Amino acid sequence: MNNITVSIFMLTYNQEQFIAQTIESILMQKTNFTYQLVIGEDCSTDTTRIICEKYVTHYPQKIKLLLSLEKNIGLIANYMRTIAACDGKYIAICDGDDYWIDELKLQKQVDYLESHPDFSIVFTKIKRLFSNGEFKEMIMENQKSCTTFEDLIFNNFIPSVTVLFKNNQKNEKIPSWLIHFPYGDWPTYLWTIKDEGKIYFLDEVTAIYRIDIGVSSRIRKVNSDVVKVNLNILKCIANDNGFEHKRAAINESIFRAKKNVMASLNREKKYLASLKMLFHIMLNYKQKNQVAKLYLYSIYRTFEKRN
Repeated sequence: MNNITVSIFMLTYNQEQFIAQTIESILMQKTNFTYQLVIGEDCSTDTTRIICEKYVTHYPQKIKLLLSLEKNIGLIANYMRTIAACDGKYIAICDGDDYWIDELKLQKQVDYLESHPDFSIVFTKIKRLFSNGEFKEMIMENQKSCTTFEDLIFNNFIPSVTVLFKNNQKNEKIPSWLIHFPYGDWPTYLWTIKDEGKIYFLDEVTAIYRIDIGVSSRIRKVNSDVVKVNLNILKCIANDNGFEHKRAAINESIFRAKKNVMASLNREKKYLASLKMLFHIMLNYKQKNQVAKLYLYSIYRTFEKRN
């Protein structure tokens, strides 16, 4: 496997408390192939950049550092330029506030993808680290060992800190519409397997994911914001000719996402916005009775909790 290279994709901004531990968790990997850490450092105002530069000085062959020199370019712009700089056969992700705990993580995942060419993505379980220092393993009891595009299009069940996937951007450029969204991991996975390739779940804990840290965590605090973003991602996928052959699954996922937006808005007592979504769904879909029942049920559940 000496001719294989893995690119580890890392975004960081103002993470001076965590970045050294994160980088060390990458450098501890034991492999029989070459790997390179590609860090997108987005003009931090703390000492994050200084810490990264020190590691580059000590490990110039293992770390590629991308800098925003004059100003912060933002999470998704940093995502796009950093993933574009990943030239390995495979790409792994580890954000600057998370870290790996298994020194054989990459080796196990590369071994699997190399021996199973019909798979394009492999991921594992995580432990969540809360702000009070408590660790909790993520429960994934019903997670199937083998999944496909038709599973992932309905829900992103892949913890990004655990993933390894084929670097298909060598042959086809990642869609530019990703730049419009606050996160890019889920659409990147879908784009990776749109033509072929299955997803394998390795039932082991290999990484730590910090809870309530970073830009995306702020978005996730309002559930309707999350489902709206996912709905708009799905709309872009539906309009992308590269996904044309997946039209049926995409349309069904859009329908479900609209119902989720409607229900979320009701739970957040944004009744007018929810009603507008209801009318939109009723006008565009045949399953009107099902949608109306869901709307009434979500209203009922909202008032039941208030009482």
